[in-house]
Amino acid sequence: MGLTGRSTWVGALKEGLNPPLPPGDYVVALSGNPNTGKSTLFNRLTGLRQHTGNWPGKTVASAAGRYSFKGQNFTLVDLPGTYSLLAHSPEEEVARNFICFARPDVTVVVTDATCLERNLILVLQILEITNKVVVCVNLIDEAERKKIAVDLPALARELGVPVVGTNARAGRGLEELKTAVYRVASGLERPEPLSLCYDGDLEAAVGGLEPLIASPGGRGLSRRWVALRLLEGDPGVINSLQKYLDLGLSGPLRQALLTARARLGENPGERAATAIVKKAEAIGSRAMAPAEGRHDHWDRKIDDLVTSRLWGFPIMLALLGVIFWITIAGANYPSELLAAGFLWLEERLTDIFVAAGWEGWVYGLLIEGVYRTLTWVVSVMLPPMAIFFPLFTLLEDLGYLPRVAFNLDGLFKKARAHGKQALTMCMGFGCNAAGVISCRIIESPRERMIAILTNNFVPCNGRFPILIALSTIFLARGGGIWENLLASAAVMAAVVLGVAATLLVSRILSETVLKGLPSSFALEMPPYRKPQVGRILIRSMLDRTLFVLARAVLVAAPAGLVVWLMANLEVKGLSLVNHAAAFLQPVGELIGLDGYILLAFLLGLPANEIVIPIIIMGYLSSGSIMELESLADLQALFVANGWTWLTAVCTMLFTLNHFPCGTTLLTIRRETGSLKWTLLSFLIPTLAGFAVCFVVAQTVRLLGLAG
Repeated sequence: MGLTGRSTWVGALKEGLNPPLPPGDYVVALSGNPNTGKSTLFNRLTGLRQHTGNWPGKTVASAAGRYSFKGQNFTLVDLPGTYSLLAHSPEEEVARNFICFARPDVTVVVTDATCLERNLILVLQILEITNKVVVCVNLIDEAERKKIAVDLPALARELGVPVVGTNARAGRGLEELKTAVYRVASGLERPEPLSLCYDGDLEAAVGGLEPLIASPGGRGLSRRWVALRLLEGDPGVINSLQKYLDLGLSGPLRQALLTARARLGENPGERAATAIVKKAEAIGSRAMAPAEGRHDHWDRKIDDLVTSRLWGFPIMLALLGVIFWITIAGANYPSELLAAGFLWLEERLTDIFVAAGWEGWVYGLLIEGVYRTLTWVVSVMLPPMAIFFPLFTLLEDLGYLPRVAFNLDGLFKKARAHGKQALTMCMGFGCNAAGVISCRIIESPRERMIAILTNNFVPCNGRFPILIALSTIFLARGGGIWENLLASAAVMAAVVLGVAATLLVSRILSETVLKGLPSSFALEMPPYRKPQVGRILIRSMLDRTLFVLARAVLVAAPAGLVVWLMANLEVKGLSLVNHAAAFLQPVGELIGLDGYILLAFLLGLPANEIVIPIIIMGYLSSGSIMELESLADLQALFVANGWTWLTAVCTMLFTLNHFPCGTTLLTIRRETGSLKWTLLSFLIPTLAGFAVCFVVAQTVRLLGLAG
């Protein structure tokens, strides 16, 4: 037995149901309600690093990995969480179609031991489709802590399939789970799941339709299941049956279907759902012994405080302010230490280049262009990201993000947007491209599009370093407590402005090109969980900090080379950088910037992380970055090139409100499938940035406060 940790494909379910598999692999579908620990279980089994978090809807794209057990390879597919197989969002539809039509060898249904009855609804729906099911009762540790007893053998007898208790975060019960999966997949165990019985009228209707339905063939679907879905009349399910099974509605079948629906009178789907819910409650009551008294007393006490009308928003702002203060105060010294180390290394590299006789263009391109750009990006980006991301992940792991969504739900409703947009907005703080992908959790196409178009208004990991650097340079250069607090307040104000812009633009879109009313939704409040600090540090460093830094380095290297060439190639005695900056200067002055700053944002389209290095290179006549040993040196360079506090403020505002990076634009194009919406996602924040900066700059100048 051993874990291979080899990834096979990610997101392939959007293209088709059958991933490219090595011969001989068993396919295991990992299904379950949102926030039951599916992704954590997936990571434990495969050794991959699918991002996990303590809020519902975390998995928005299917991922797959492999593991080995008893000499057999298994491909494990982590499906998006869904409460029902009759769901409506695109990702939930993907999960349903994979379970129904992709013929996985085993379907593992992950349930939450603390709320088993609700989770059993999905279990019963899947048991109607396939008998190759293993039920994983996860979060056993939380159930024990809350004194909830789950009788696993009794549950297995009730359901007729293997049931295994696990604590995925601690690795408890994984061997038993792999054994159960192996036995079902290999045929050593053939489960005989319970058969649901509906009321007499519904059973009669199903019995009348079954003979008229063509055999689903080798897909493993029963005529009974197909008949039930046809009676419910869900267009998504019917389209999937036609697409994957080529099951059309013949004349006799169509007539029998109309007759059966008329005889049943009410929605057959509601009758079937009611029967499933009652059965789930009955099984849950027999398999669970609930704790005496309230086991969530402290959760409710905390929620009463952090989601209250009086304290909800102040607590949110206070937590955000503390995170930014710790980030700014803690990043200064490591940044200067890294800068000093890179400067020492540059001196050694210079000696090598001089000894080799490479002082000219080779030295300029590689050292003054590429190396210095890379070192600036690393020394400025790495310390704040290494502090900010673990702190943000800590709140995520604790379960605070759904409370943020709850607090913001009223504001998003007033903007006629979906409350889940608060969650997608929070994902945008890490990466706007990830935020765009997470919009899949929003069922309504209209509200999903609004969330996609406005996600760029919150600063991502590429823009946070710019905001932090500028606020630190002009407000916290001395590194004192009050200066750090002032810089933190400036960054927090930028974030609040970003949220306000998101709400305002969402409302405008809802009144114009995307008219409509907001949808209601039920947001699951996960229990507060003790964060696993070690796992948070590793995950945030590997999945976020180093991943983002690697992307920035890959973009910064060629960008530094190009900008150095532009700064050293002259036309009519003026470098290409100066020509471009002079062309943009009139527009830059109107909005409180200058031509070099605008040029830096344009050249920074691939990644925002390279904006500041490009500005610095443009200011220096040689096109290279000077030896910046402290923030005072950097401030002196900016001031010497005409910067005032107004320039810094307008640069921060334009950082917050301008076009998405190249990665995000490509993601929007892929998610929307439309060049029109992609272009609109480019224009909306850019026009907003120009408008805001213009108003601020002209107002300050009119009042005579620009000096």
